[in-house]
Amino acid sequence: MKAVSMMMVALAVSSSLLAGAASAASWQEQLSSAANALSQDSNSSSSTNTQGNGLSLGALTGLLNGGSQTLSANSMTNAAGVLQYCVQNNIVDNNVNSVKDQLMGKLGLEDTQKAKETTDYKQGLMGLLNTADNQQINLKSLGDTALGKKVKTKACDLVLKQSSQFIS
Repeated sequence: MKAVSMMMVALAVSSSLLAGAASAASWQEQLSSAANALSQDSNSSSSTNTQGNGLSLGALTGLLNGGSQTLSANSMTNAAGVLQYCVQNNIVDNNVNSVKDQLMGKLGLEDTQKAKETTDYKQGLMGLLNTADNQQINLKSLGDTALGKKVKTKACDLVLKQSSQFIS
């Protein structure tokens, strides 16, 4: 009799463990499905999108929380164009023109026409930041939401800091 009751207890414990494992697997599948959906949203309106579509909330947050390479320019020519974009769109104003002009001089691009013939500079003027980790972020497509403005400001500040270090 004792063996039968021990067997019943063992069966009860194992069935509850299996139910718990199934429940955990179900939660894991749901989390995985949610992550895939966010990933697809992020990919369908990814940071390389230059068609003016806004980025998803997750993508914007990722840019804002990313390291400095996420929003730093991969070339000083692109940085100069992005700085001009930032000035024209009143994103930052703290000494940007001075830094941009010094940067243009150091790059040998004082001639506006010569600068505009440079692909990286032209892309920067259009708000296309070619990042240090080989992505392209369309600053225009970030929109005018509070989070979009924060990402633009962070990008402009990082490019300004990067440019200041380059000309020092």
